[in-house]
Amino acid sequence: MQATLEHMSIWGLISDASLLVKAVMLTLLLASLLSWYLIIQRGAVLRGCERRCNAFIQRFRAAPELLPLYREVAPQTDGEGGVEPIFVAGYQEFGHLRGQSGGAEGVLEGVERALYVAISEQETRLEQGLQFLATVGSVSPYIGLFGTVWGIMNSFLGLSQVQQATLSTVAPGIAEALIATAIGLFAAIPAVIAYNRFSARSQTLLTRYYAFGNELQVRLHRTLQGTPSHLAVAA
Repeated sequence: MQATLEHMSIWGLISDASLLVKAVMLTLLLASLLSWYLIIQRGAVLRGCERRCNAFIQRFRAAPELLPLYREVAPQTDGEGGVEPIFVAGYQEFGHLRGQSGGAEGVLEGVERALYVAISEQETRLEQGLQFLATVGSVSPYIGLFGTVWGIMNSFLGLSQVQQATLSTVAPGIAEALIATAIGLFAAIPAVIAYNRFSARSQTLLTRYYAFGNELQVRLHRTLQGTPSHLAVAA
């Protein structure tokens, strides 16, 4: 609060702020940096999933037989997300159950359970980091407001020690307090926008995964029924 109107600057106000307000600003700055890292990282992951999903579904629909596609894709799916692990899990379960007694219905039920498990795992992958973005978007304004309230309180406490209050004595304390709110909004707004955008894209991908699972079940059912392969391509 020692600053005067002539020497006020953003950095000067931050450096003159109280220790608690500085801690609030630092916390919000770290939250903002982590948010931007997640925004860039999750954006790249979702773009990759969308691109691989489009490419693999085209290969799946063009493949006359699924076994060669499975042998080609299975070694490449370790640790990767996307639609390929769903296909591998479904076809692998189909291969395990096909030779057992229980009929076509039992095989397809087992395949369906395997597909649900695989899709749930991919859903978890798609939602990684979104909880943090949601937390930053919802909490940051309140943390910034806490810093603002604390800074203004200290400013008014400082006024009680002077005989005459002027703009030059009030403005620095209020300005440094309002910076905490500004940083809180700076951290929250991108996080909220990214969370909404990534949630929508994740849900779209998840819907496509379920649709692919249904399409795979149709192909496998036709295989069990002995439908000619050239008809299965149209699935």
